[in-house]
Amino acid sequence: MCVEGLEDAGRLDFGDQNIDKHADFAMERVCENTVSVDFKQNFVPIIRSGEWSDIGGRDYMEDAHVCISDLAKKFGYEAVDDEVFDGHGGKDAAHYVRDNLPRVIVEDADFPLELEKVVKRSFVQTDSKFAETFSHQKGLSSGTTALTAMIFGRSLLVANAGDCRAVLSRRGTAIEMSKDHRPCCINERKRVESLGGYVDDGYLNGQLAVTRALGDWHLDGMKEMGEPGGPLSAEPELKMITLTKDDEFLIICSDGIWDFFSNQNAVDFARRRLQDHNDLRLCCREIVDEAIRRGASDNLTAVMVSFHQEAPPQTRVNRTGRVARSISAEGLHSLRVLLEGQ
Repeated sequence: MCVEGLEDAGRLDFGDQNIDKHADFAMERVCENTVSVDFKQNFVPIIRSGEWSDIGGRDYMEDAHVCISDLAKKFGYEAVDDEVFDGHGGKDAAHYVRDNLPRVIVEDADFPLELEKVVKRSFVQTDSKFAETFSHQKGLSSGTTALTAMIFGRSLLVANAGDCRAVLSRRGTAIEMSKDHRPCCINERKRVESLGGYVDDGYLNGQLAVTRALGDWHLDGMKEMGEPGGPLSAEPELKMITLTKDDEFLIICSDGIWDFFSNQNAVDFARRRLQDHNDLRLCCREIVDEAIRRGASDNLTAVMVSFHQEAPPQTRVNRTGRVARSISAEGLHSLRVLLEGQ
């Protein structure tokens, strides 16, 4: 298990697993892990992970993340959990959810047999517990988006509340594993309006740029305890797939990265770097550095999970006849910067 940014001394306790924050792994960095998943399938994922984060142009770091390589060890099989949190209004909500959401998931009586139900319920329960814990403290005035990716054998489950994003590389093609929850989304807008909320100038109730998040209990008219809740929801949307040998890696990033990378551009960029050095942590750093080079000023976090020990293979594109050329996302951004500077 690897956790980034835990500041207080102590231990994390997952059931009968007591994990010392200052034991065999560095708590200020997420190291690269390798986990073999021993299932009788034609494809057996070899799980590796890496991460990198940067404060960007902000005065404070409000992003947080956690990578847990042995989440379900006590249940007799391997499971991996990678989570990214993008805080706003302070770091308290992001740190609280990072430190408690994995525990709430594994302590649910239905875990892991009813995983999707458990994960949805755990997001909402963690949000409610945050409200109770910080009801008389300034931490209640913060919020966070949250995305978790859980791997059980060949099953990949992504749960998202907010605008962090997970993208899968399948033989070099970008597969979106989550949807951004923003007021401009038609389905989210309908949900918000059905619960008494509204969208003003692209913001939920004129205040937030996302329609799903944990925390933000201090904002009037946003949240209510119990069903159906307020327009700002902590319930995640889920997507589950069965991994195959064609699935190469998963990229999970806070929104500051996705403001400067399209899904396919991120996959192309990561594949080229991994083909050069096959170092996931270095690749994450290169993604963050490239976002900064393109003009990113937000907090930035990138986490990658690979399903193979070897680097992604070179892919040969069959071209028939003439192929129209188009500008890349990177080239388009450079052109926009150039034109705006004139």
